[in-house]
Amino acid sequence: MKASEFEEKVWAVEGIRIVLRVDPNTEVADYTYKKAADESWRVTELIEKRIQKHVNGASHVVLQGDGEEPHGKVILRTIRKGYKV
Repeated sequence: MKASEFEEKVWAVEGIRIVLRVDPNTEVADYTYKKAADESWRVTELIEKRIQKHVNGASHVVLQGDGEEPHGKVILRTIRKGYKV
C-alpha cells in the first residue's frame, strides 16, 4: 500500500495521526490491524508494536490534535482526546 494510504488506515483504525516522512507514493506494508490498540498504551508502544514493522524503516511521527509531536510516554487516550475539539 502507498504511504498515504497507510496513514489513512492508521487514522481509521487507531484514531491516531501518523505521518510518514517519505513520498506519499512510497510502498509500505499493509496495516492489517482491525481493532485499535488499547487506550492505555503509550505512543512508544504503538510505534514499536504496530507501526515500525510496516514502514520499512521510513521515518515517521505521531501528531497530536494541535499538530505537535507528543512525548513517547503520553498514553493513546490522551492523544485521541486531543483531536476532538
